[in-house]
Amino acid sequence: LFKAANSALIDLPAPASLSSLWNFGSLLGLCLISQIATGLFLAMHYAPETSSAFASVAHICRDVNYGWLIRNMHANGASFFFVCIYIHIGRGLYYGSYLYKETWNIGVVLLLLVMMTAFVGYVLP
Repeated sequence: LFKAANSALIDLPAPASLSSLWNFGSLLGLCLISQIATGLFLAMHYAPETSSAFASVAHICRDVNYGWLIRNMHANGASFFFVCIYIHIGRGLYYGSYLYKETWNIGVVLLLLVMMTAFVGYVLP
């Protein structure tokens, strides 16, 4: 049992350039899951009409159990998501990941989609 755990965790071959910067791709996945979960919860209580949008946000923060926490997690999670994206891009530039054209182009398209989605979320009434 210990030999199997040792071969799977300790003696696992890894590239020489492996560092903590390689964790940000996984952190992006966790941030995305968190944003989707908190966004769905907020959407259940949000009224998008311009006349009642502020009142629904106040209702979420004051009357819904832990609504203030979910709202702040969603707002700060978006900022953390972009911090992780920019560090992920910086790591890709540093290690020359832009040489893989198809992968890099998909990343650029995803970045633009995330920026558009964040803008739409920011300008909600």
